[in-house]
Amino acid sequence: MTTTVAALSVPEAGASFESTQLERRDLRPDDVRIDISYAGVCHSDIHQARDEWGQGVFPMTPGHEIIGTVAEVGDEVHDHAVGDTVGVGCFVDSCLECAACKDGEEMFCEKGVVQTYASQGYDGETTYGGYSRQIVVRDHFVVRIPDGVDLPGTTPLLCAGITTYNPLKRYGAGPGVKVGVIGMGGLGHVAVKIAAAMGAEVSVLSRTDAKAEDGQTFGAAHYYATGDDGVLDDLAGTFDLLLNTVGDGVDLDAFLGTLGRGGVMVNLGAPSDDLEVGAFSLLTQRRAVAGSMVGGLEQTQEMLDFCAEHHITATIELIDADQVDDYYDKVVDGDVRYRAVIDASTIS
Repeated sequence: MTTTVAALSVPEAGASFESTQLERRDLRPDDVRIDISYAGVCHSDIHQARDEWGQGVFPMTPGHEIIGTVAEVGDEVHDHAVGDTVGVGCFVDSCLECAACKDGEEMFCEKGVVQTYASQGYDGETTYGGYSRQIVVRDHFVVRIPDGVDLPGTTPLLCAGITTYNPLKRYGAGPGVKVGVIGMGGLGHVAVKIAAAMGAEVSVLSRTDAKAEDGQTFGAAHYYATGDDGVLDDLAGTFDLLLNTVGDGVDLDAFLGTLGRGGVMVNLGAPSDDLEVGAFSLLTQRRAVAGSMVGGLEQTQEMLDFCAEHHITATIELIDADQVDDYYDKVVDGDVRYRAVIDASTIS
């Protein structure tokens, strides 16, 4: 037995979204059925739906930023109850037994983590994401949404929030640490808010000064238009930590020069081409380049609680289901301030 639910789907790479129906499985003992309220639009959804990474599985229902209400739980579920407000992020299953899973880094599961959509579950079935009215998820991969938060604004934190919180925490962002955020789009603006709440001295490094006022509102102490002549030269040796939230078009060597001794640049964006860095950009001042994905489930809950405590949400535009195609283009063009979130009640 399965349950049929309304959803949005792309039948093939680059196609427009269509209203469709999905079959959600009946509950296993450790499953949670969630009535979806909101689903965030992540840039990775666009890459996948347009098959820009060459890994698309079609037809595809994207969405890995999900908030909703528990509708039903399996017999072995004890941490979630009917009526709870919960969230689901980028993953819906892992082995929970390997070293990575036991360390709380389920995204690096040695068996292979099961992604929320366009992935193959351990049962061999394709996964379908949050652009739908309902989803069924293993309880370990369901997180609690703190009371009193703005739900649409909290939705993107299930990806953008943990993607930025993880490296900020890992590399010690806090008082006395100078953090530079390269790009202030859907990912970068959340990074600015979280880093500022951690007590770091935050600078925005954006191509133009068009978002300078927003940067200050989000908590940045400084804002630099890197497209202006000489700006990066003037910032030489300034930062302890750089978060690169931009995928393509970043001169990594130029930005590495803004790091001080022992500084680290963490790449969060997913470029279409390989990253290229000159050796002397690293050898000089013992600089390093690192990569980071999202975070495990325990840290995701920690991030949500931190953001609730500090009144952090994404800055969003709430949209209906029939606007998704247009907003995909707007996201690519940088015309969204700063994340789009789908009102799932409009999916029919």
